[in-house]
This record gives sequence, structure tokens and C-alpha cells, in this order.
Amino acid sequence: MVSLIWSEKAVADLELIHDFIATDSPFYARVQVERLITATGRLVHFPESGRSLPEFPHFPHRELIVGSYRIIYRYEPAAEAVMIVTVVHSARLLQQDRIA
Repeated sequence: MVSLIWSEKAVADLELIHDFIATDSPFYARVQVERLITATGRLVHFPESGRSLPEFPHFPHRELIVGSYRIIYRYEPAAEAVMIVTVVHSARLLQQDRIA
């Protein structure tokens, strides 16, 4: 079992997602953010369960797809930790600076 750590950038991403959706539906905004957070729970037991990033296959990062969102994370075996790096909408182009 590994630790799950959310970066400041990933937490800010969740807040932006919530705020954007909340303009139409505060209820659905909360549900969507809860779905994203819940999906990362499996990483505690299965840290390599996500797929490699198709755009950056040489990077150690992996991703979980949850609805229209990509949760980008990095597994650090030596630290026994998974770092959630960012959360992006799948329609957006993933830029290298978002995950570096």
C-alpha cells in the first residue's frame, strides 16, 4: 500500500473544475469532483494501474481516465507514494509543462 499525495496544481485543477461546472449546477460540480477523487483511491493498492501517457511515453507518468477528465500521476516506488500531478479535461492538449 502506498501514500496518495495531491500536488497543489492538482488541487487547484479540482477547484477550477468545480467552479466551472458550478456555474450551471453546483450539485453536479460536487459530484464530478467526488468522482475524480474517488477514482484515485485504487492507486493506493494498484499504483501502476493507469496507462502510460500516449503523448509522452518516455515519461514515468501514468493516467486514469474518469469521464471527460485525465488524472495524471507519477508513481514513486522508492518513496512508496503516488503523486497526483494534474487533472485536465480530455479535450485539451496535454502540455509537457503541466506535468514536469
